[in-house]
Amino acid sequence: MKKKKKQMIGKLLWIFIITALVSAFFKPLFQDLKFGLDLQGGFEILYQVSPIDGSKMTKEKLNATYKSMLKRIDSLGVSEPEIVLEGNDKIRVKLAGVTNQEDARSKLSTVANLTFRDSNNNLLMTSDVLKAGGAKVGQDQSGKPAVALSVRDKDTFYKVTNKVKDMSDNVIVIWLDFDDSKDSYSSESSSCGTSDSHCLSAAKVSQAFASDVIIQGDFTEDEVQNLVDLINSGSLPTKLTELSSKTVGASFGDATLQKTLIAGVIGITLIIFLLLVLYHFCGILSAISIILYTFFVFGTFWLVGGVLTLPGIAALILGIGMAIDANVLLYERVKEELKKGKSLPLAFKMGSKSSFKTIVDSNLTTLLVAIIMFVFGESSVKGFATMLIINIAVTMVTMVAITRTLMKTFINTGYFNDKISFFLNVKEEKENKKAKKPLLDYSKYFAIFSSIIFLVGVIFTATKGLALGIDYQAGSDISLVTEKKLSSKELTKDLKELKLTKVEIERRDKEADLRVKDILKKDKVEEVKLSELEVSTKEMNDVLLLVTTTGSKKVYKQEEKIYEYMKKQNLISKFIYLDITNEKDYTSKLNNIYGNIEISEVPLLIYIKNGNAIKVINSDNGEIKVELITQIINEYEL
Repeated sequence: MKKKKKQMIGKLLWIFIITALVSAFFKPLFQDLKFGLDLQGGFEILYQVSPIDGSKMTKEKLNATYKSMLKRIDSLGVSEPEIVLEGNDKIRVKLAGVTNQEDARSKLSTVANLTFRDSNNNLLMTSDVLKAGGAKVGQDQSGKPAVALSVRDKDTFYKVTNKVKDMSDNVIVIWLDFDDSKDSYSSESSSCGTSDSHCLSAAKVSQAFASDVIIQGDFTEDEVQNLVDLINSGSLPTKLTELSSKTVGASFGDATLQKTLIAGVIGITLIIFLLLVLYHFCGILSAISIILYTFFVFGTFWLVGGVLTLPGIAALILGIGMAIDANVLLYERVKEELKKGKSLPLAFKMGSKSSFKTIVDSNLTTLLVAIIMFVFGESSVKGFATMLIINIAVTMVTMVAITRTLMKTFINTGYFNDKISFFLNVKEEKENKKAKKPLLDYSKYFAIFSSIIFLVGVIFTATKGLALGIDYQAGSDISLVTEKKLSSKELTKDLKELKLTKVEIERRDKEADLRVKDILKKDKVEEVKLSELEVSTKEMNDVLLLVTTTGSKKVYKQEEKIYEYMKKQNLISKFIYLDITNEKDYTSKLNNIYGNIEISEVPLLIYIKNGNAIKVINSDNGEIKVELITQIINEYEL
């Protein structure tokens, strides 16, 4: 007996040592995993892809767009990007860890079509004459940043430049994303080569040449690098329309991950405690199996290069439940055999055999569903399916093979032959105990109840329809972190004021996840009413306030020009739009808020710091000079 006890203790010690070593690798393995944007922060966009020329959308055009976007994502420096084709006309992009969303959006969706034209806007050449990926950061003759282009088709380039040199003004103009409806060299010649114009460069051609080209202008190093990235990524063969978006802040994602880990640890601890109560020593074996199981799941996920997301964690929890169910099924079958009077070794053999087929059948049916979800699902559904497939595979290895091996190892010591109650919590049945009615006898009542529930569900679905989330309709997912506690009532009220249609609100103390049907663009300018102006500008440290009217084509063009400039400067978050079309005596109202400020005519731009008007740029004949805006940005270090 002492020999059996020593054998049992020795085996148990070795198992605990191995388990401890495996547990020690948990943290570094988990930290080395790739996390999705819902756990790391970042943003996700679903694009509708459509041909630019109005032709039919094809698989070839979708794949070409996919390849071009891959190149553009590489230029963003994102470590673990996800870009997925959905159906025949959609592309979903997930960029975890991206901080400058405006820049990312611009690079992803900009057509980036480089063309060479004459002064009358006639097309001379396309970017086909250039080498693929041949754009580089260079310098002009004065040492300023410039774009160097390598020419591939030198014969065509020579013929075109030879033609241009004989023209009256012999000018060749390089355009980026030339728009026939609003772009013209005659109107943009003065701004050509600046950041607020599609006209990149205009050069005099005195003689034909076939050498490489330098695009020079008033560009910063960042602007030049951006041009190089866009040109090298190629022109998008399609138009991208944003259908839905999801933004998760880095702090929000980190908080979500921490809370998820805490919940997971608490859940697994409670499960292990319950197993110990129900199955005694076999509960310890289950706890060891759960630890090994979780480690192998994460290890397999890391090996296949998977990206861990909240749906993936949900699949992991489901997998743990299935794995524990496999253990419970084994234990119950062994208990049934023991109650029939069989010895512990024989009961284990019979119970193991009878439970194995049931476990395999259960996992195979789940595996089939997971494969279908992976093949036909998109986005988070595919991520859920991937983790579920891994879980099922690991379940068969760990919870079936390892648990059985551990049980057999300790049974073979013979130590538990007369300690069955301690081993598996099997109690002797009392002879006079009244036999319980089999549960199957109540099957018809369960069938009736299930049928009623099913019919009620069908009726409600037919009459009210399904409440679809933004995964199945256009919309936006917004994560908020505030300094005070949030209430669903306040959030709903705010959404109504913003004229946004609520889909769902998830509130967690000072954090909230809002889902709305409306498509929100990150770079949208904040619009305020005159009555809200004082409060809005005091809440921000630096504000560039554009006071303007509607209805004028000239004013609209000026607004668009300023907007594009602010966007390129990454100052949209500091830009507020005030429409005073229907406001009477707006001059005195502005003076009441900010003191006596010099106002001539709209549009005008006011720089406000901490609620005080610091600088006013009045329009000159309906135009606000971009150079004056640049002066404010540089002077006050915006």
